Amino acid sequence: MTDSFSQDGQGRKSEDRVQLETTGFSCHSDLHSEVCVTKKPVTIDNSALIAYLQSSQVQVNHTVRPYARKEDEMAMEQVSPVQILDGNASSPACQFTHDVPAVVFSSGGFTAKDGGVHCFPGAIIGLKYHDNLALSPTEIPGGYSMFDFKHFLRETYNLKIKNVSDIEKPKLLLISRPKTRKFMNEDEMVDMMEELGFEVVVATPNRMSNLDNFAEVLNSCSVMVGAHSAGVTNAVFLPAGAVLVQVVPLGLDWASTAYFGGPAKEMGMHYLEYKIEPKESSLFKEYGPDHPVISDPMSIFMKGYNAARATYVDGQNLMINLVRFRDTLEKAMKFLGH
Repeated sequence: MTDSFSQDGQGRKSEDRVQLETTGFSCHSDLHSEVCVTKKPVTIDNSALIAYLQSSQVQVNHTVRPYARKEDEMAMEQVSPVQILDGNASSPACQFTHDVPAVVFSSGGFTAKDGGVHCFPGAIIGLKYHDNLALSPTEIPGGYSMFDFKHFLRETYNLKIKNVSDIEKPKLLLISRPKTRKFMNEDEMVDMMEELGFEVVVATPNRMSNLDNFAEVLNSCSVMVGAHSAGVTNAVFLPAGAVLVQVVPLGLDWASTAYFGGPAKEMGMHYLEYKIEPKESSLFKEYGPDHPVISDPMSIFMKGYNAARATYVDGQNLMINLVRFRDTLEKAMKFLGH
């Protein structure tokens, strides 16, 4: 089991790593993250969210909120704390025993709760923040990058296509959203894509729910198109040399580029942005051209994240200008050599 702590600039082991090697347990905290690591056996009660450390060397009573955005107060409010206790006398009996270490982290409440008691040979509680959809090779034993992570996913899901050059006919996957940031002229978009020579696959949330199957579908595609959303993260399953086309809704320029633009290039993909014009947003008809929502999105963000999210993330849909968007897809075709 490797630890989750990096070395300083001169290569000396940090105090956290020394403590880990000496006692088998240590915690590290920085601006974004708090991570606790134990190399000793641990019993995790999922119902009570308590990790019992089985070690006579350490007396511990520590609480971690295992989410790597510690500075984001709103996000952290949704994160349940995990208590780490000395469990030599008080831990419950194991219901499930595993031979690999546990990784405990929060997903913001989007996964089902398992109330069992699980035993592991060690555990990492919390995740270290590297950046948005990123790995920092200098902070990881082995120096792994996002490109390496894509290779890991390909092997894990037994994906056959390594490079987009192995795909004979250009295939495009369109992420279809049923509610917010949905494409209001999706059928017309598909028609135009097919006219350009793409075989088009429309991915609805239902289709994306089975990750094993969906990863295989994505791996067979040379282009993925989606409005800015968590669904764009699925680009990690595209083959090398594929093209990610992100449609940027009004007001979401920075988030779109920061969350997916840079990471796409790090993963060996081409990246194109289609920034909508105000008239392509449903907000234009709702507010009119002179309202700050349209003319000055920054003023809405200055009112706080809740106001901005309600307006730009949850409150707009998209009517794509097919003539403008066609130009973007033609650039994608050129990246593919067509």
